[in-house]
Amino acid sequence: MKTMMNETPNEISITKSRGNNKMKKFTKLFKNEKGLTLIELLAVIVILAIVAAIAVPSISGVIDNSRYNAVKADATNILNAAQLYFVEDGENTAVTLVTVEGLKTAGYLESEGKIPLTAEIAKSKPLALSKATVKYSGEKAVTFTGATLKGIIEDEQKGSTDTAKTVIGKGKTE
Repeated sequence: MKTMMNETPNEISITKSRGNNKMKKFTKLFKNEKGLTLIELLAVIVILAIVAAIAVPSISGVIDNSRYNAVKADATNILNAAQLYFVEDGENTAVTLVTVEGLKTAGYLESEGKIPLTAEIAKSKPLALSKATVKYSGEKAVTFTGATLKGIIEDEQKGSTDTAKTVIGKGKTE
């Protein structure tokens, strides 16, 4: 293996000329590259704007629907916690109503989600959630009025359609 010190002047000039040839080829290739014209760049921007205009509203609807379903899941959890509360407190027939705050205090509910602490669950057959109005997306709200577990599960409303919704007992909705 030869080092720079051991190379003859002829070998050094050959090595340099090879490097120069590669550099010339690279610069020639680089000069032949064409960039995007302003028209092409504007066309790409317009296409991206059209795609964004189509995608944003549909994504917004999906988000509203998922927030609405999350509130319904919170209500379902509260009704299930109340069911446990009334089953374990079955001897006390005088208790016919419990609030979400009462469920939390008694240890039957860890988190109420977005349901207000003042919401009430009536000991009836089936249990019914009342006095609960929840804003789930901006000004959009859902009100639970005598909402049963079956009523919440069978509710087919979409969160993205109206601004106010009411879920009432046994699957009926207004």
